[in-house]
Amino acid sequence: MPPIIATLYLYVIPLLVMLAARKWPVIEKISPMVILYVIGLVVGNAGIAGKESTYLFENISNMAVLTSIPLMLCSCDFRKWSAKAVLKAFLVGLVSIMAVNIIGFFLFRSQAVASGVSLEDFAKVTAAMTGIYTGGIPNFAPVAKAVSLPHNLFLLVSGYDLVVTAVYLLVIVFFGGKIVRWFFPKMGNTPAASTDTVTDNLSESAPEVTTKSLKQKILNRAASILGAIAIVTFAVGLTYLIPMKNTTAFIIIVITTFSILISFWKPVRKLEGTFDTGLYFVYVFCLAVATMVNVHELEFSKYIYILYYIAFVVFGSLALQILLARLFKISGAMTLTSSISLINSPPFVPMVAAVLHDKSVILPGIAIGLLGYAVGNYLGIGIFMLLTAVGG
Repeated sequence: MPPIIATLYLYVIPLLVMLAARKWPVIEKISPMVILYVIGLVVGNAGIAGKESTYLFENISNMAVLTSIPLMLCSCDFRKWSAKAVLKAFLVGLVSIMAVNIIGFFLFRSQAVASGVSLEDFAKVTAAMTGIYTGGIPNFAPVAKAVSLPHNLFLLVSGYDLVVTAVYLLVIVFFGGKIVRWFFPKMGNTPAASTDTVTDNLSESAPEVTTKSLKQKILNRAASILGAIAIVTFAVGLTYLIPMKNTTAFIIIVITTFSILISFWKPVRKLEGTFDTGLYFVYVFCLAVATMVNVHELEFSKYIYILYYIAFVVFGSLALQILLARLFKISGAMTLTSSISLINSPPFVPMVAAVLHDKSVILPGIAIGLLGYAVGNYLGIGIFMLLTAVGG
């Protein structure tokens, strides 16, 4: 595939899929990421891309994932998230996911070694899972890149995650109300604290409905992309001044930190479409990775323990979260909402609220998910450093 065609393929296909998802809701239900994975696997394994395009795909995927971080974080307003119930539910959810994830690493590491995966690579899987279950796909891709997760393991984790989280979502839909009644019989279904501060925060962070011209919208997005590239360039430049072993992890930490800091500047936070633009670059990354993977080398049955590991983390973290929620007097509705926001991502929060017949958890649930976006990169990289230090 000629370089120009390969570049257009990586940047145009995700855009078309995102536009199609707006027109046909079924695409959003299936998930644009799933569709892009399928397209990438078909193009890559049909020999259309060609091995000569691998270097180009690698470079574009690297830049795309780094650019996505400031775009997605700069639109968040972190100043007003002070509601105690939200913070308490968030910390309990975070601790539950990280604890079960680390336990899972030690439970399944012998199977990983038996399948030919080194302990270091398995620690990378754990790190990536920490990212995806604290911040979702926006953190999964950067953490995977920061720890150099092999492409085949990236796709395996992605595929198995889709299966497990789909089952998890069905469990919450069909049994969510019963879980609240069984485990929280005297605590009620509503948040334990006022969500006014969260409401204010999200109303500021949410995209505004405007009548801006197409030209103005394009200029806003172009400005946000240029700003993101400037932040990435700044972070990369620091690596030339501060020598270190893992430059990718350092770059992502610097980008994440600087993006959170700049989000406090209102003109930046108010730029239209920054989050969706960042998500677009995540999709570019996913398409590039899928195109570079040879499905004949994946051996799904050989790595089936990763599926079991992911299921252990998802359902085990829910069980631990319920226990801790009872201990710290967090409501059942808030507990389930926090779990679904961290595991499946904030867009699923309204659905859970509908299942529980409690719309008051929508805004806190979304806030918890956005907080996860902010810390997911730090936690994923930190877990990798911890496990490589003690896991061997």
